[in-house]
Amino acid sequence: MKTFKSGVYINQGYYKSFQPNFINKEWQLDDMEVINLLGQADRQLGRLDMYSEYIPNIELFISMHIAKEATQSSKIEGTHTNVEEAFLDREEISQEKRDDWEEVQNYIQAMNTAISLLDDLPFSSRLIRETHKILLQGVRGEHKQPGNFRTSQNWIGGASISDATFIPPVHTSIPELMSDMEKFANDELNKFPELLKIALLHYQFETVHPFLDGNGRVGRLMITLYLVSKNILKKPILYLSDFLERNRSLYYDNLMLVREKGNLNQWFKFFLVGVIETAKSSIKTFDGILQLQKQVDTKLQLLGSRAVNAQKIMHHLYQRPVIQGQKIAEITGLSTATGYKLLGDLEALEILVEVTGAQRGKLYVFKDYVEYFK
Repeated sequence: MKTFKSGVYINQGYYKSFQPNFINKEWQLDDMEVINLLGQADRQLGRLDMYSEYIPNIELFISMHIAKEATQSSKIEGTHTNVEEAFLDREEISQEKRDDWEEVQNYIQAMNTAISLLDDLPFSSRLIRETHKILLQGVRGEHKQPGNFRTSQNWIGGASISDATFIPPVHTSIPELMSDMEKFANDELNKFPELLKIALLHYQFETVHPFLDGNGRVGRLMITLYLVSKNILKKPILYLSDFLERNRSLYYDNLMLVREKGNLNQWFKFFLVGVIETAKSSIKTFDGILQLQKQVDTKLQLLGSRAVNAQKIMHHLYQRPVIQGQKIAEITGLSTATGYKLLGDLEALEILVEVTGAQRGKLYVFKDYVEYFK
């Protein structure tokens, strides 16, 4: 990898676009630091993946992981919606925050749909385009060819192409570049480690920038999809956007370092540190949730016969940690008045917190649970 040539700049008249080289080829791993970090990352992912098998009802918690990823990935693009807001209904979101909220909802839907599509589709350009289509439907990028690769030049940074930070390749080369990536992703004979494969695929995708909008979000979403598609993770429980958002400058600098200097090893180190830190954090989160579950279950026993319906409410709250009184009837079959009384009981047990202070339309949050995803 020391001899890696990332590509060349091509003069397009008043600007230069970057033409990346193909990545579907034989690779030699020759950096002991990368090899050491790779071993650590594999071990931490193995530990994290065990939770997929041993936590009962792990599906309950996956929606929270996806919501956190959606808010953090969108935050990198300048969108601001917190985890609690991600679970509110559209009419409960103030007008000025609604566009941001809709982008986060699209991200959640795109991830869920893409995971289900993996049952029938390999990790591929088609999967990526389908994901992009959902991501941009009905939001600010809806007029920028959702689900289709761009047919014009784009750029990164700068008010115009003249002062851009980086100009991706010309649109006519996108089909062959994406085809090359797809072959590399699915080449079973290429024994290059899977974690380094997705690190390289993410770099290449962000460099090609095949869409007019949404490339960053799709590129980050791809990481989890790849790990699930290759059965490295049985469930989608690892998301790097929080790490990348906290290290945003380093993230962009390391991508540029590959383009400008061919320094792929430094990018691999940064990516693997992200995997290690994120996996450790996710393990800590799962351990905390399991402890919280035990504490909540103990408290619920104090409710006597009401504990059965309270448990149904908690089952809902592990998936959507924000609730209003009228939702109780749907979950338990109780009347609204009885439902509010049960929510009051959960508030008295310090399981829920009422956040509006209003007499009507009260909103309760499973605060301790939400804290694990902040």
